Amino acid sequence: MKPPVPHRRWALAAATALALVVGGLAIPVTRAAEAAPVGAGSYTTTPVGPLPSGCGAMSSNPRQFATANAPAGPIPTNDWWSSLLWKRTDCSFSEPLHAHPISYDTFGDGLGFSANSTPAISGTATGVGEFHYPYVQDIRVGVAGLAAPLVKVDGWTDWTVSPHWSDGTRTMRATIGHGLPFAYFQTTGGNAQISTAGNPDVWSNSGATIGFRVNGHDYVGFAPSGASWTVASGRISSTLAGRGYFSVALLPPTSSTAERASLAATYGQYAHAHVTGTQVSYAYNPATSGLTTTYAFTTTAREGTATQTVVSLYPHQWKSLSGSTAITPTYPSARGRMKVLTGVNQFRTAMKFQGILPELPAVGDGSGGDLSTLTGHLAATRANPMDQRGNDTYWTGKGLGRAARIAEIADQVNDTTTRDSALNAIRSTLTDWFTASSGKTDRVFYYDNNWGTLIGYPASYGSDQELNDHHFHYGYYIAAAATLAKFDPAWAATSRYGGMVDLLIRDANNYRRGDTQFPYLRDFDIYAGHDWASGHGSFGSGNNQESSSEGMNFASALIQWGQTTGNTAIRDAGVFLYTTQAAAIQEYWFDVSDQNFPAAFGHSTVGMVWGDGGAYATWFSAEPEMIQGINLLPVTGGHLYLGNNPAYVRTNYAELVRNNGGQPTVWQDILWQFQALGDPDAALANLRANPGYTPEEGESRAHTFHWIRNLAALGNVDTTVTGNHPLSAVFSRNGARTYVASNPTATPITVTFSNGTTLAVGAGKTATTGAYTWSGGNAAGGVPPTTPTDPPPTTTPPPTQGNPTRYLLPGGGLGAAGSAATTTVAAANGNHDGTPTNAQVFTATGLNLAYAGGQTAFDLFVDAGTAVGNGVQVRISYDLTGNGSWERVETLRYFATDPVTGYEHYTQNAGLSSATGTLGALSNGTVRVEVWSAIGNNPTTVGIGNQSVLRLPYS
Repeated sequence: MKPPVPHRRWALAAATALALVVGGLAIPVTRAAEAAPVGAGSYTTTPVGPLPSGCGAMSSNPRQFATANAPAGPIPTNDWWSSLLWKRTDCSFSEPLHAHPISYDTFGDGLGFSANSTPAISGTATGVGEFHYPYVQDIRVGVAGLAAPLVKVDGWTDWTVSPHWSDGTRTMRATIGHGLPFAYFQTTGGNAQISTAGNPDVWSNSGATIGFRVNGHDYVGFAPSGASWTVASGRISSTLAGRGYFSVALLPPTSSTAERASLAATYGQYAHAHVTGTQVSYAYNPATSGLTTTYAFTTTAREGTATQTVVSLYPHQWKSLSGSTAITPTYPSARGRMKVLTGVNQFRTAMKFQGILPELPAVGDGSGGDLSTLTGHLAATRANPMDQRGNDTYWTGKGLGRAARIAEIADQVNDTTTRDSALNAIRSTLTDWFTASSGKTDRVFYYDNNWGTLIGYPASYGSDQELNDHHFHYGYYIAAAATLAKFDPAWAATSRYGGMVDLLIRDANNYRRGDTQFPYLRDFDIYAGHDWASGHGSFGSGNNQESSSEGMNFASALIQWGQTTGNTAIRDAGVFLYTTQAAAIQEYWFDVSDQNFPAAFGHSTVGMVWGDGGAYATWFSAEPEMIQGINLLPVTGGHLYLGNNPAYVRTNYAELVRNNGGQPTVWQDILWQFQALGDPDAALANLRANPGYTPEEGESRAHTFHWIRNLAALGNVDTTVTGNHPLSAVFSRNGARTYVASNPTATPITVTFSNGTTLAVGAGKTATTGAYTWSGGNAAGGVPPTTPTDPPPTTTPPPTQGNPTRYLLPGGGLGAAGSAATTTVAAANGNHDGTPTNAQVFTATGLNLAYAGGQTAFDLFVDAGTAVGNGVQVRISYDLTGNGSWERVETLRYFATDPVTGYEHYTQNAGLSSATGTLGALSNGTVRVEVWSAIGNNPTTVGIGNQSVLRLPYS
């Protein structure tokens, strides 16, 4: 979360101070630090600046809003329910709590429920716009006569919370949570009472169970056996047979009375197995690059013998579900459709960790004129590698991130002078911040026991008073420390400054359960799968986060720090955060499958995710470059997940150009670097055509050139192959793969990839396949790899002669026929006629061919199986000179596939839908084929290798 202040390039943090109030006048005061040692470093236990606080002038101790039953230890913040415990705007009650599939709100007489399934959409498809599923109350559940002056928190687990009401005569305790269609209640002092918005439509009332509809949503109340429900004047009540417990469930939308009754009966089997605990566990297996995550539920049987429950799963969960099958119907939510599991006490997901790199290898700028360009850019950073724009935690972090990129790149090309300048800047800055010497009042970390948090001063963007953004700020520190640790392991030892790095990690996202200093995974919403930025979450729309990529910078930093220092617990926590959040970002920030955003929203991305929706907006700017760019920066080797779907990268960038009315004019380097993950040739052309661009505040010309130039050589991220080492990645260009691995330790290693390729990596080196001769790779001690299946790539594909017939190949190439294979074109889930969306892309470069006249011909083998209403479309683009500009673009009419299993032939006979430009001779030219689903709700298979063929009108 970023507060509504001017864009952070220009708004630096205010001076930090305590306020001494004398006669109503606040006088700034600072105090000298009292140091608590951590190895050679230290933090202060004496406040040196503003502190977190609760509502208004009330105590800054949040324990006043927790009961004596609440868990001991540090309180959680930055959660979906944080406004319950951190009463920032209402001294008695919370803001709406968006748990999904139900949203809740607290009042003096009970707990409100909202199952709002109608999005409120504002703004335009080409400018700032938002969609929200705002809290619209259907029912309020309480105890007759309850009038509690405030609601406290009686307990919490990994993704549940238990609000508590008491007015001295009556009490109520509820348990609510992510994914739970049930809310569970325990009461004393009166009858259970459900108040409805208008008269409820009761469709079943039999004994202890009542089913009713309000605002088009179906609820079921489950009282203890022997009890009954009565309905009068819009209120439903029960004596609960004197037993003081019940539950209320929201049913998924149904199309018939019979289906509704069946679901109510199914849910009823588990209605009294109250969920009393939730806990996540995860396991990373480097050998398979697999991450298995278990979401476990503890239940207490209030009656009966059932110990299982009903849960609903977010898209990032059900798409990776392992060992279970989710059922329909589904719940609508602000995150898309939630699928249901019944009769479970746990479920598991299985995901692939794709790997990260400290930095891209210098395969394209390690020699010749490009090396001269790079070393010139590096030399320009030598005097000021951090180029720091402010003294607070955020801007110091940005400077550290810039210096770390420079150090990694300079090391690869043997520019030791620049490398050491950057490392020295990192070392001196971190050592300064990690030392709380006597009398020091800034560039220091303070531990606050009330809130269980470590605050850096000068603070910024609410990182002190609101505990905002700690993962954003501290991720830069940890990543820079990981780079420094590779070159100076003594500095990183626990006995020196490694302990202070560990404190920053544990503050933002503590990997240690039971830690008495910091809450477990503070910034990470375990069930939702992503971070929250606001410490208090006190908004009508719930909590929020814009810069998902800065959250991923934190996760990536943990992987690098853990791998470099040998701490597998930190490394594995980083893999869990990184892999889970990468999946969540693809769903909720990017909606790459075009299934989660409301159809009328009109954007392919959001700048901010809210508890009840999303916004094509930021806290600080309405410029499209910044709305989209805030979820792309910083660009590092830890952000390769942004390129997992190259077709989406092109979709995202195309929206930017459309909304901006042209190519970007600010944050150009960030946006070109993102573009390079989907279309590196175009990104390189943009960079070379705009040498006078203004670098983003955390960037350098050296890094931007290095990133884009090397992706132009490497191609796209290849997610079909993974390595057994966390610092590894695979790229593919024209069907040929490049394997990369980095070894930050002092011992040589051999990395094995999932297709059997092995790669030996020297101590402290990065190695790649292929005949590259750049410093730090094979030429600097790397051993030639064993590559059983792939031909070695070259830095620049050689020009071809002749051969106008090209086959669509695995990995996205266009070349000579290969072995038979298939690829899958994603479902359209909408109308994308004429607009490539989630396309499969095949490219040939370096073509030297004479134009022979005529038109492009092709024969694509396509099969939609038994799916009805599918249509596949193709676009063929020609860049005649390889400069990144498409001189001829041909879009064919889509081909409606039949609902019969077996290949059909989609050819040029479908006819042109549109065409621009003219053909001519190819001189080092590029040809690109994009295949996507124009219509239909099911995927289509395309035969490739030796099947689908492109015949160019060339000789």
